[in-house]
Amino acid sequence: MGYRLYTSILILLAATANGQAINNTLSYKNINSDKYFRFNYENDFFSGTDMYYTQGIHAELVTPSLKHFPLSKILVHPKYSYTKYGVAIEHNGYTPSSISSDAILYGDRPFVACLFLKTFRISVDTIKKQRFSSSISTGLMGQGAGGKEMQEGIHKWTSSITPHGWSNQICNDAILNYQVDYEKQLLYWNKIFAMDVHGMARIGTLSTKAALSTTLMLGYFENPFGTQAAKGPEFRIYAYEHPEVSVIGYDATLQGGSFNNTSPYTISSGNTTRAVFQNRFGFVVMYRKLYLEYFQSMHSSDFKTGNYHVWGGIQIAACF
Repeated sequence: MGYRLYTSILILLAATANGQAINNTLSYKNINSDKYFRFNYENDFFSGTDMYYTQGIHAELVTPSLKHFPLSKILVHPKYSYTKYGVAIEHNGYTPSSISSDAILYGDRPFVACLFLKTFRISVDTIKKQRFSSSISTGLMGQGAGGKEMQEGIHKWTSSITPHGWSNQICNDAILNYQVDYEKQLLYWNKIFAMDVHGMARIGTLSTKAALSTTLMLGYFENPFGTQAAKGPEFRIYAYEHPEVSVIGYDATLQGGSFNNTSPYTISSGNTTRAVFQNRFGFVVMYRKLYLEYFQSMHSSDFKTGNYHVWGGIQIAACF
């Protein structure tokens, strides 16, 4: 496929897609340092709902010393200009469209929570303007992930209704996932505008999928495909748009885990949606060593009897 046709297809996807999930290794999440801590919190409370993907908490650390972390050594990587190494702990919670019933809501999303460690590395080729990221996630889904306790605690703290239905959640199972991402910059103009394309492949017990997306950035920012400068501009601000289309092979948060088939309720393979559209739109402000982001994501239905879903979130990071 020629360069112009490839670009045109991605622009078309940007115009028709509906949303995108978090991936802190991508260019629009770039922090121009190899040492930082970042915290991410997202919740559909930002969109006035309490359903489906209801909450995500993600805390990550990036530092060169993680090069020697055992799981870092099994991550594939090209010989690019420089590489960052990181680990993250993530907790995600999923519920049906109502949490007021103790009975199983057939045709709706199952209750489930996931808790896992993500080990990742980001490699950047400053000459050919490309980025390659790889990650491995290891953890647990089900009762052991503590989704029931976390949601009940948050609702009690916020004086919200007591959640019902967690007794029907997907049972404990192992999480082992491997993912690779490739990005190629197409346009970059004067620290004001950038465009790139992105491809992703993931396989494992939690999720198996492939995705194609594009990113548009507008504002004042450093080139995420450029040299990792020792000191960049003190103030940066930009907005980004990241639409994505995914093809889903397996989703354990709907279908249940790979090893434990005793869950009281799951969505069958035939009732899942194989093509999913997402869109993520956000604003980023960076001042000296601080990073602040607010975003909104919209996601088309994961299963045939479901609806689209909208949530929002914030990210805070600090370099050291």
